[in-house]
Amino acid sequence: MLSLAAFSTTSFLSAAAPPAVKNRKDLPKKTKKTYKKKQNIVPVKKPGPGERKAFRKRIQLSNNSALPVTGIENLEAQTMAKSESSGKMFAIPDQVVDQLRALEAFKTTQTWNLFRKPHVLMRKETVELLSKLEASVEKKEALKCVLTGSRLSGKSLTLLQAMSYALLNEWVVIHIPEDLTNGNTEFSPVPDTEPMQFTQPVYCLKLLQNIYKANKAVLEKLPLKKDWSRLTGLKQGATLADLALSAKESEFAWPTLSALWTELTQPGQPPVLFALDGLAHINKVSEYRDPSFNSVHAHELVLVRTFIDALSGKTKLPNGGAVIAATSENNTHYHPSQELVLSQLEAGQAGREVPKPNAYERKYDDRVYDALKNSQVIRLEGVSKDEARVLMEYWGASGMLRSVLDSRAVAEKWALGGHGIVGEMERASLMTMRM
Repeated sequence: MLSLAAFSTTSFLSAAAPPAVKNRKDLPKKTKKTYKKKQNIVPVKKPGPGERKAFRKRIQLSNNSALPVTGIENLEAQTMAKSESSGKMFAIPDQVVDQLRALEAFKTTQTWNLFRKPHVLMRKETVELLSKLEASVEKKEALKCVLTGSRLSGKSLTLLQAMSYALLNEWVVIHIPEDLTNGNTEFSPVPDTEPMQFTQPVYCLKLLQNIYKANKAVLEKLPLKKDWSRLTGLKQGATLADLALSAKESEFAWPTLSALWTELTQPGQPPVLFALDGLAHINKVSEYRDPSFNSVHAHELVLVRTFIDALSGKTKLPNGGAVIAATSENNTHYHPSQELVLSQLEAGQAGREVPKPNAYERKYDDRVYDALKNSQVIRLEGVSKDEARVLMEYWGASGMLRSVLDSRAVAEKWALGGHGIVGEMERASLMTMRM
């Protein structure tokens, strides 16, 4: 009898089952693709050194897409300080625009790139400031002034109008637009000074070049009154323009700038406007360190000290002129000493009770008080509704304001702008048109 073996699948199942996985190396690997996916690679040129910063800080003062506004007068030396100019729009002459650009008076945050050419509104506060500049020449006494106010209220623009007035009247204008205390500018100690003073040679060289570009026509008419041959090698009969151009290297920039400032403060020279934007930055402890790694106060920087001495009245301007500092709310920090002094000066001018120092405040600085105690304070807030209407009519004539301009629209934008704060009105009306 035939015997049949029992049917079994053990060997088949053991053969078909995958091997046991003991570690990650035993896991099945993905099949490598043997083809390449087509990609549209477009070669891009990388920006050069400093190109991004130059693009970010570019100043565009004209827009060919904007409509030209006719019937607006140019700024003139004789009319800017008159009361009849208050509440009117004026065009900045092309020559003055070039000088202001050399002085770095224009800012990237301002809306110059929306209009055909630069125009300014002569506010009531601006006319008052310019009338004081006019009186300073007659009295042969420099005006020492601080512009303060809310954020976006037009302090830098008022400073620009003061520089325009000075340039039209053939003054010598010096403007410090940047923060000199943030440690981004090269510095070196001045030998034989106690306490140790520091100069910023590269920035001083740049400032000398800007002074020459903006004031070339005036400086070429002014002969030197002192002998600076040991410093510059200039012969007798040289002018202040030759003195400004004599510094070819940064190491000679500060001595040359100091000599130029000495010449400008001699009797018989034209009036001088010395302007600075960002007052709080020069009243604090800077980011610089001395050789012992101690913090350097901003007043120990010789360029800042030159401005502070002029603002405090220690350096006299016998030919008249002005020393104007503007506070900045966009890029600033709280400075208790500065706020106290400005509030005291403002209260004294208005006849109010003078604020007293806080007995529990530890950060008061006597140097700040000594620098500002002889100054006048001009506060800039919102424009009036009449001035707002003139400004908005100019926006409409330029094609930047498309809505119907009536009393209701003016009142609406004036209220949205924080009761006439010019920068806020621009945000409410023009920012949608900004490219």
